[in-house]
Amino acid sequence: MFDQSAEHVASYYARTYPGPIPLRPTLEERLDTEVLIVGAGFSGLHTALRLALAGRRVTVLEASRVAWAASGRNGGQALLGWSCDMPPLEAALGLERARQLWDSMRWAAREMRELPARHGFDADYRTGSLWAAVLPRRIALLRQAQQEAEEKWGYDAMRFIAREDMPQWIASERYQAALYDPEAGHLNPLKLAQGLAAALEQAGGRIFEQSQVLGYRETPDGFAARTDTGEVRADVLVLACNAYIDRLDRQLSRRMLPVGTYQVATSPLRPEVARSLLPRNSCVIDNQFVPDYFRLSPDNRLLFGGGCTYAGGIPKDIAAATRPYLERAFPQLRGVELEFAWGGHIDISMKRTPDVGRQGERYWLQGYSGHGVLPTLAAARAVADAILGDDELLDLYQAIDNPPFPGGALLAAPLEVIGKTWYRLRDRV
Repeated sequence: MFDQSAEHVASYYARTYPGPIPLRPTLEERLDTEVLIVGAGFSGLHTALRLALAGRRVTVLEASRVAWAASGRNGGQALLGWSCDMPPLEAALGLERARQLWDSMRWAAREMRELPARHGFDADYRTGSLWAAVLPRRIALLRQAQQEAEEKWGYDAMRFIAREDMPQWIASERYQAALYDPEAGHLNPLKLAQGLAAALEQAGGRIFEQSQVLGYRETPDGFAARTDTGEVRADVLVLACNAYIDRLDRQLSRRMLPVGTYQVATSPLRPEVARSLLPRNSCVIDNQFVPDYFRLSPDNRLLFGGGCTYAGGIPKDIAAATRPYLERAFPQLRGVELEFAWGGHIDISMKRTPDVGRQGERYWLQGYSGHGVLPTLAAARAVADAILGDDELLDLYQAIDNPPFPGGALLAAPLEVIGKTWYRLRDRV
């Protein structure tokens, strides 16, 4: 559906990457492998690495470049939980099974903190996140979330930040209160993805870039996937394409709606100015229906996002579209230079629940709905474990109903636009 190029978009992450972004070969042969993974974003790379470390022969085919799409462009917030929050998961699974899924998310948070050092790369990981209330009436949602986390999910690490203490965390009058989560954090997503790719190759896995899978078929002994210049035969197929699943698998694509999203990065701020904005260097996302999110980079820029377009397009002038929201949050930055502005597409499911499962030896991971840094790792663990013979976690995901969008993307997109407009109005009153 969307064009995929051989170059990363001009994001802050790509333009400030330390050295050339590694270029990997294009598939120009016919090869056999045990596990073929389509898509070199977080889902595919995490799954591939876990399988390669377990001794499986793994091949990854990427239509463009490693982390070319959402995995290399996102806000970098490693937040515990899913876009849908826990109520839909509890409704689908019951309390005890939903708690198993929550425990797997806490595992993902620990693993994300430890994984870079284990494999010898740096992803600029910083600890701590804030979930902030803009409207006084939504402070109660913070209290409720903290109480449910303690009583239902056994998670007592979150700390409530009252209005009078907010200046110690965010230099903005816009925010009324917040929940601080010390097990969450923020990072450079492109560095994370490239580190995972290098670790996978060191473990014996193979990655082919600019090798778009044009189609696949089941064979008597597995699957065969073809590109323009090659073919891979595999025992197991993993589809980790997310918003770019499109024509490759119509069944899966009907359950996804590609949504445009975008953000900006300021020019480097004076260190004292950057520290004054977020004194504890936590990342922030608010609890509006259409949230803003922001954080500081290691080189003292403010990275700020939140805009989205359900019709799938991206504003022609992202900086102009985003500036009013940034300056609403931080009036003291009025007129600040926005050095980078970029966008991309995420995959949302109808209920904003993760869509992770299997059919025979075909597996898929998608539907993170804009909240994927930690959920991709948790889902990859479930899929990798299932391929290795343990279905316990994957069975939880498969019990979650992810229906197709009625009428497909052509009808769903305008309905989502109407819904977003309504929620924007709700955010103002």
